[in-house]
Amino acid sequence: MTSPLPDTWFTRDLPVLRAIARLVDAPEHGGSPYLLGAVVPASGLPKAEVIVAAKALASAGYIEPLTNHAGDIVRITAISAEARRLAGLWPTPQGEWDRLLEQLAARAERAPTEVERARWRAFSEAAAAVGAHDGALLMSALVGGYVPRR
Repeated sequence: MTSPLPDTWFTRDLPVLRAIARLVDAPEHGGSPYLLGAVVPASGLPKAEVIVAAKALASAGYIEPLTNHAGDIVRITAISAEARRLAGLWPTPQGEWDRLLEQLAARAERAPTEVERARWRAFSEAAAAVGAHDGALLMSALVGGYVPRR
C-alpha cells in the first residue's frame, strides 16, 4: 500500500501524446479534429491503453478532447504548448542547452586549424563550466526571445 504506483508517463501517456502530436502537426490533417481511433495505430499501444492515456492527458490539460454524450473522448482538437514541448515539437531550454554543448564540442573537434580548435574548445569548456541549470536559464531567455539588458 505504501509503494508508489507503476509509471504510466513513459510507458503509456508520453507515447500517446507523441502520437497525437505527430498527427496534429502533420500537414495532411490541416489542424482539423481527428479521431481518437487514429491514435491507436500511431502509438503502437492497445486501444484500451490509448483511451486511458487520452483521459489522463485531457485532465492534465495537454490535449483538448471532443466527447460524445457518454463522455467518451472521440476526437482530439488541439494540444497545448507544453504538450508540444514534451513531445519534442518545440524546444525546451534544457534540450537547447544540450544541443549548444554538442555543437560546440563538434566544432572544436572539426575546426580546420589548431588556433580555431583551441578557440572552440575554450568556448565549449566555458559553456560547460556555466552548468546545466544556468545554461537552461540562458536558453530559456533565448528561446523565449528575451535577452536581459544591463
